Amino acid sequence: MSGAGFHVHGPHDHELEHAAQHEPKGLAGQLAVITAVLATVGALFAYQGGATQANAGLYKNNAAIKKTEAANKWAYFQAKSSKQNLAELALDLGPADQKAKYQDKIARYEKEKNEIKGEAEALEQEAKDWDHKSDEQLHLHHRWAQATTALQVSIALAAIALLTKKRWMEGATLVAGGLGVLLGALAWFHV
Repeated sequence: MSGAGFHVHGPHDHELEHAAQHEPKGLAGQLAVITAVLATVGALFAYQGGATQANAGLYKNNAAIKKTEAANKWAYFQAKSSKQNLAELALDLGPADQKAKYQDKIARYEKEKNEIKGEAEALEQEAKDWDHKSDEQLHLHHRWAQATTALQVSIALAAIALLTKKRWMEGATLVAGGLGVLLGALAWFHV
């Protein structure tokens, strides 16, 4: 550049000005915007994938707790059954004046067993419900992971498109990104 009022450009200056004026509207600018959008959506999908994975583990843990509680109730049921069996044996073998006492015990144990059985079955059902919820969350986790992976592939294709300057690669970027968004929508709607 000279101070006499006219301007002399070097070859490098001209390329920089041209890139600054035209490139953001071209392939690089488009890919930059596409990549930013894909990365943002991918981050949201990754968060959802992590959340559903954590939920699946938590729900599976709740199922295990309920299964343990049910097993404890069944053990208690067995103890009452053993006591009832002993009372029935005492009723058969014991003296006649004690039969009413043993009959009452048998009736009490039968009633207690029925209550315990109902509680144990309810706990088993709760465990199954937690297992089902865990399975649903794990399925959603896989959907979110698939969506995130498709978006990551799309971002990689955008980088390749930028390096090769191939417009058809930009199309491949959009197709892979669309697939990722579709998989994310399926996860969102629990499909």
